Amino acid sequence: MFRHQGESRTTKHNLRVATILSFVAGIVNITGFLAFHQLTTNVTGHFALFIRDVASFDILKGTIYFLYILSFLFGSFLSSFLIERFRESKKLNVYVLPTLIESLILLTIAIASNFILFKYPDLIVCLLLLAMGLQNSFVTKISDTIVRTTHLTGLFTDLGIEISQLFFPKSYPNRDKVKSYIKLRVFIISFFFLGGIVSGFLYTKMGLKLNTLIFGAAILIISLLYDDLSDKLVRAKSE
Repeated sequence: MFRHQGESRTTKHNLRVATILSFVAGIVNITGFLAFHQLTTNVTGHFALFIRDVASFDILKGTIYFLYILSFLFGSFLSSFLIERFRESKKLNVYVLPTLIESLILLTIAIASNFILFKYPDLIVCLLLLAMGLQNSFVTKISDTIVRTTHLTGLFTDLGIEISQLFFPKSYPNRDKVKSYIKLRVFIISFFFLGGIVSGFLYTKMGLKLNTLIFGAAILIISLLYDDLSDKLVRAKSE
């Protein structure tokens, strides 16, 4: 799931990692919005608000939105940098590092919220955007740009294009491939939505507040452990 790369990677691997990470992104998206009234999985809206504030000469407020954008960018850079830096290592699954950093960020925010009154919520928003930048970068690289999990605009665009291709079998004869892409997009959108529903319930009805992020971190860590265990079992059978 996380370990397979290149030709060894299949649609099944992409589907697994997409559902897990889109569910986590859904959790972060709704938790961040309920806690801070800001979008914490993408920067499209923040860019529009940044331009609005700059045009209104509200430089301080605009700077905050600019920091949001830079946080997502830095997360993407950091994830890609770590992957490229340790790619040659045969003993290390390079996708573990950004996933662990993302989990650590989510856990730290959740645990700290029980003991600290956040005086600078913008800093927490920046950290959540950094975590989502990490995630979007490594899932893009691991799937060779096929999977994106932190925002839905591109997904709905791709889904619309691929559905239209089904009506032109002469131009797109490989219908199984098109259908597999459609299935992937639908699963990502569905699990992003499901993650949001679950986090909304946990945040409001169960009163967990930012502790809801613990579930996102736990899912990531469990997925890494499962992936590692599966790989060891496969290797043991082949020996």
